Amino acid sequence: MRNLELAGRSVARSLNGMAATSHSLATLTAINVLQDGGNAMDAAVAACAVQGVVEPESTGIGGDCFVLYAPRGSGEVVAFNGSGRAPAAATAAWYGEQGIDTLERYSPHSVTVPGSIDAWDRLLRDHGTRSLGDMLQPAIRFARDGYAITERVATDWDSEVETLSHDPATAGIFLPGGKPPGLGTIHRQPALAASMELIAREGRDAFYKGAIAEDLVDHLRALGGLHSPADFAEAEGEYVEPIKSSYRGFDIVQCPPNGQGVIALLILNILAGYDLASLGEFTAERLHLEIEAMRLAYQERDAHLADPAQAEVPVEHLLSEDYAAELRGRIDPRRASAAPAPAPVAAHADTVYLSVVDKDRNAVSFINSTFNSFGSGITGPKSGVVLQNRGGAFSVDPAHPNCIAPRKRPMHTIIPGMMVKDGRAVMPFGVMGGHYQAAGHARLLTNLLDFGLDVQQSMDMPRIFAQPGEGATEVEAESGVPQEILSTLEDMGHRFCEPPKPIGGSQAIQIDWEAGTLAGGSDPRKDGCALGY
Repeated sequence: MRNLELAGRSVARSLNGMAATSHSLATLTAINVLQDGGNAMDAAVAACAVQGVVEPESTGIGGDCFVLYAPRGSGEVVAFNGSGRAPAAATAAWYGEQGIDTLERYSPHSVTVPGSIDAWDRLLRDHGTRSLGDMLQPAIRFARDGYAITERVATDWDSEVETLSHDPATAGIFLPGGKPPGLGTIHRQPALAASMELIAREGRDAFYKGAIAEDLVDHLRALGGLHSPADFAEAEGEYVEPIKSSYRGFDIVQCPPNGQGVIALLILNILAGYDLASLGEFTAERLHLEIEAMRLAYQERDAHLADPAQAEVPVEHLLSEDYAAELRGRIDPRRASAAPAPAPVAAHADTVYLSVVDKDRNAVSFINSTFNSFGSGITGPKSGVVLQNRGGAFSVDPAHPNCIAPRKRPMHTIIPGMMVKDGRAVMPFGVMGGHYQAAGHARLLTNLLDFGLDVQQSMDMPRIFAQPGEGATEVEAESGVPQEILSTLEDMGHRFCEPPKPIGGSQAIQIDWEAGTLAGGSDPRKDGCALGY
């Protein structure tokens, strides 16, 4: 029964299908596709394309995506890695010769080849019922005819004036009249609309081998980038074997590295050794264990996570019960420990995540991102495509497994999740918020499985995050965390700061196989919207 003391927005419930995204226009697009006879994959791609227009700070066709798909709700989950690669000319030696020790956000060296369009096309051909061209049409209309700026988008946009000012092509689109468009005003992206229309007519090769690729490569090279037409022409995502771990009787499925899903599982494995339910759903004791587990897990992430095609990533070791027990043994239940990550990491970032389940119970967990708000801030002057800055997650240290190298994929923060029980998918879920995502997965699931909160309450609860990175000591705490809890944690040795904006966001859809119903949650931090029919 729903705990009315924690009630905020209600859980969305339906019989046939459901979509949960971070924007009402994207959710409505997905529902329209489902009601028109499309399946969950069709709806997910159409909704994500719309988000790339109406939430341009968080995602777009210049970004990457990862997807988990449960056909007809099967526990045999399909995983797709749609993340892009570094240019073939990108070597650690070259950066060393140039005196470049950091791949700065606004630099062309932070740009990896976008993987989204290739991923959308492949997933639709293999698992959808509609074409990429058809599923791009709603996004094309919004880009061409305009969309109204919402509260969260306006807030994010206002904070990125510096980012948008670096490239005249970017400023021309996103700083009309020299400033961000105001709340409720109409914004249009005609160049992006034309690019998507070209892709709709000619297919994914229009992005990777045609005029769009030429525009992006020319612009990046003019800025000093190493990208070539071949880097775009040879871009291709791939199906990968998902990884999983068990928590409280449920299988938690994630994409394997180069994403950080293994770190979400590691946090859960550490916490599995505690009786969290006995501590209370919102207590200093529970938060202390979460903070400590986060610090230990993210230390492992920053030491080991990389592209497994070009580096050794010890996934089996990281997910072993013995290793979780070893890490658990380092936690003092009464005192904070210092566990700084051994390598610096790129700053906090934005993303969009969406869940869709259709009438046949095909379930999609879909995440798409340009990393930081507006990515690198670099935009194709003819194509209107904003490019991601995923390359900023690379190291330039040749000794580090995540060191940049030709055609290598960087460590990725974006991770879709899928929960499975007794051979059936029971919840596609995801959390936005850059580095927070692994910690956010663990918090969402412990709220659900240890404390019995419903899916919406599990998202609404105030969040904390121990920021990773060398020398990082402070823990971000949202304003909803009671001061008495913070004071107790400070007495234990933790230090807190206020996050610059709400920590992340989330969406999830629970499948009740026995009742035949769906229950969806959407995070108010990102103007989330869950709808069913």
